[in-house]
Amino acid sequence: MKKYMFIVEKTGTGFSAYAKDDSINVGTTGNTMTELKANIVEAFNLLNEHLNRKPISESNISIQVDLNQFFEYYSDLIKAQGVAKRIGMNQSLLAQYINGSKQASEKQTERIIKGVKDVAKEILELELA
Repeated sequence: MKKYMFIVEKTGTGFSAYAKDDSINVGTTGNTMTELKANIVEAFNLLNEHLNRKPISESNISIQVDLNQFFEYYSDLIKAQGVAKRIGMNQSLLAQYINGSKQASEKQTERIIKGVKDVAKEILELELA
């Protein structure tokens, strides 16, 4: 199954998204991430219909956000302090990456993302009583 990457940016009223691949002329907005994903699929399928292509579903899209937007959007669920502790990173340094005063290297970004994904995987594997 082909995946299409969409870059998501925070706006004053919600979120905007555009295709990472310049050959895909699809962009849209939404008030929430859930609405944005649905709007991406709808906009992409309007293009596909026009080009006589098969429709896609939400499983065909991937969302890319930067560290700042990730921690801002999930701030009520995921605390940067906890992530820093979990991956053995200085909390102040992670805060600087998040607020944009320092730019994380690709290696550091991968380390942070891996830490978040490891926690998500643990949560998915839990059985709640």
